[in-house]
Amino acid sequence: MVFFGDNVPGERVQIALNALEASDALLVIGSSLMVYSGYRFCRYARDWRKPMAALNLGRTRADDMLDLKLNARIGETLAAALALL
Repeated sequence: MVFFGDNVPGERVQIALNALEASDALLVIGSSLMVYSGYRFCRYARDWRKPMAALNLGRTRADDMLDLKLNARIGETLAAALALL
């Protein structure tokens, strides 16, 4: 658990970065990315030329980096997507 204002443990960050590096893309759901601990992954994804998409109601800090932005309600959008599967 990490509380607002605390640092994310370095080992946890490295595990997440390793997973991102091995992935094909980055999907952000429900975050404005205003806190650097989340935004940093978008910066790495951009540097590693990974496609990025976000599902968030409102602006995100990474809007100018995203390949796809769905400005929509998360619960309803995910439920509709699952219904199509």
